Amino acid sequence: MTDSTITGDIVERSARAQAYWEQLNCKFKDADRVFDGCIADAKSVLTSAGIDAYIENARFLGKMGRGAEPLLVYLEEAPTIASIAGEEILPEIKDFAYYLSKNTNFKAIVPFLQTLTAVTRRLQTRELLLHYFDLLKDMIEGTTLSVHGHHTTFPSPGLEDLLKQAPRLFSLLNLEGLRNWVNYGVRYYSTHPERQKDYFSLQAADSMAVMQRERHGTLLVDNEHKMDLYLRSMWNDSDYLVPYSLAFDELRKPMPYYDHMGIRLPDVYGDANGVRGVNRYRAALAHMAAHRRWSSKMVVDNWSPFQRIAVEIFEDCRVEYLAMQRFPGLRKYFSALHPIPNEGDLQLENVSLINLRLALLSRAILDPDFKVENKDINEFVARFFKAMQESESSSSDMADIALSFIARTRRQTDASPNTYFENTEVDYRDDNRHLWIYIEQGDDEEDTFEHLEEQKIDDDVDTLPPRHYHEWDYNSQSYRPDWVSVYEAVHPSGNTQVVDRILEKHSALAKRLKAILDALKPQQKVRVRYQEEGSELDLDVAIRSLIDLKSGSQPDMRINMSHKNDGRDIAVMLVVDLSQSLNERAAGSSQTILELSQEAVTLLAWTIDKLGDKFAIGGFNSDTRHNVRYAHIKGFGEGFDDTVKARLSAMEAQYSTRMGAAMRHAAHYLEAQKADKKLMLVLTDGEPADIDVDDEKLLIHDTHQAVKELQQQGIYSYCINLDPKADEYVADIFGNHYTVIDHVDKLPEQLPKIFMSLTK
Repeated sequence: MTDSTITGDIVERSARAQAYWEQLNCKFKDADRVFDGCIADAKSVLTSAGIDAYIENARFLGKMGRGAEPLLVYLEEAPTIASIAGEEILPEIKDFAYYLSKNTNFKAIVPFLQTLTAVTRRLQTRELLLHYFDLLKDMIEGTTLSVHGHHTTFPSPGLEDLLKQAPRLFSLLNLEGLRNWVNYGVRYYSTHPERQKDYFSLQAADSMAVMQRERHGTLLVDNEHKMDLYLRSMWNDSDYLVPYSLAFDELRKPMPYYDHMGIRLPDVYGDANGVRGVNRYRAALAHMAAHRRWSSKMVVDNWSPFQRIAVEIFEDCRVEYLAMQRFPGLRKYFSALHPIPNEGDLQLENVSLINLRLALLSRAILDPDFKVENKDINEFVARFFKAMQESESSSSDMADIALSFIARTRRQTDASPNTYFENTEVDYRDDNRHLWIYIEQGDDEEDTFEHLEEQKIDDDVDTLPPRHYHEWDYNSQSYRPDWVSVYEAVHPSGNTQVVDRILEKHSALAKRLKAILDALKPQQKVRVRYQEEGSELDLDVAIRSLIDLKSGSQPDMRINMSHKNDGRDIAVMLVVDLSQSLNERAAGSSQTILELSQEAVTLLAWTIDKLGDKFAIGGFNSDTRHNVRYAHIKGFGEGFDDTVKARLSAMEAQYSTRMGAAMRHAAHYLEAQKADKKLMLVLTDGEPADIDVDDEKLLIHDTHQAVKELQQQGIYSYCINLDPKADEYVADIFGNHYTVIDHVDKLPEQLPKIFMSLTK
């Protein structure tokens, strides 16, 4: 690559970005180089106040005396973290980085910041991230070394390894499991630094064994998409699913709930009473979806706590009754998860039994086989069913019955601080905060809750959110999670006559190719029998079905057949390098490499279109790992028409070549195609490189790793390289799946032939 790929045209920094840069007050040249891209990312996801906090915290990190790297990583990662966990997390990140800087673990600042985005994607909320910070502090403070009977604090030898492994660990464990895993390593290896490094880098046998032991339950983050589909398909409902942890509240376990910010559920559910964790999530979502459909708010100022509890239970029973009427299969989950209270304990004295009476009533309503002897409870169970059978009833009807229940059954001992809880908690039900309206405001009525206001995005930001991909680090033999940001867009359009002139220019070549194309086209058709719908009647099957019908047997209705071509079932993705170096003149030609590539891609598109194969075309370039651009020139669902020709005619070359990320993104679309064979052709004029990578081998190894990933997905990748020196590196990436074209002026003729030889 030439120096022109490094800088391109210098664009004057906007006045607003310049003001933020001056506020940052930073002298690091590396920060100056990436600042415009970082502030653009921040403006796309943060409010004005959030950007001010972002810059102020970055300024602090830059003045901390630990070099430029903490500042650079914070500038790059903080906007994404704040967009997920909320802007309130920004000062918390700065404070924890400062905490690491103050003690002997300052080298852990960079891996802490580098992996925090991936950790945030798993934990989702500020509360869980703060628990994660506390976990790391406990690890640091618990690491001591005994020297001559004294305890001397030293840099935690396993901290950096733990931080690097954190994304992988959170894909396997919840916070509670991770804490237990960390505590084991600290407890048993605090006096053996080297063994502690092995433990936290997952090299020790007991490290893997303890991790497997702590892998229990079903994680919400792994089933979020499945639960969202469940809500949409079964309930025609959808909302954000936000996890919370059950591991850090010893006094009162949180309960599921929903508000205008989303639906809150535990981060993990274990199997219980024969119900798998995923079905416990379905039961909790079904209960809340029923509330969202059938419950209405009620003014509650004049009700006592006992009355509110009773109204909640009756309303819970009402919406579950309606849900089971709609989906009878829910009954087995509700019945299995609802506790079975002991009616005999109603005889206890000096104990508040309000929870027990309501649990008995709830169980009797849910389970017809559950018998209760208490006359009052039986009477109100009967009143409940009578109200439900007359109509669907309403929340206010349930409130009337609940208030009557409290008036009838209340005892003097209900006010006792000694409260009965055994087998009374229905943990899949939410806390019903959505039911209540308070007319009277409290002492904090003048407070404003700014954190609940919708984020206002600057009007000058117009960009799609990026897709994040990992990148392979051959030095550590591990992936850098969420390391590359790929921005995709439809390629701009130009003049279709440019492509028409290319086809006219190469009309003689097209005639020669046509003879090869005719030989490659599928010549035979095969029958597809036993179809309920088809192009013609299958007489053999139809006669057998008629005989079965006449003899009184069940006839086979699949009496039709259709035809399909026998031979080719191929999906092709052409990935075109659009880096700055394509603007150079091709050796021995008056055209640039870009112009020759444009002609070659046009002829290849024409060739594939004539063959009838499914194909797509994408172009890519990069300006650091934060700005990999992928342009859709032709999609699989589009024909080779004027729209596609207009995009082909507007091809431009700029910036650098981060090939691995582009191939992973292209594979995202190619893998979804239904085809027997999937081929990815990569057209490039040089080795993978980018301006933020000093190690020349890093992106070569990453692209090779991407090729291996594609192979595991059933995608065959092949490189057409226009660099005369490509033999020095291309085999390290693609093995023997490549062709080097020394005479670039022959590319328009060679590219279609290479494709046909690969697919014949």
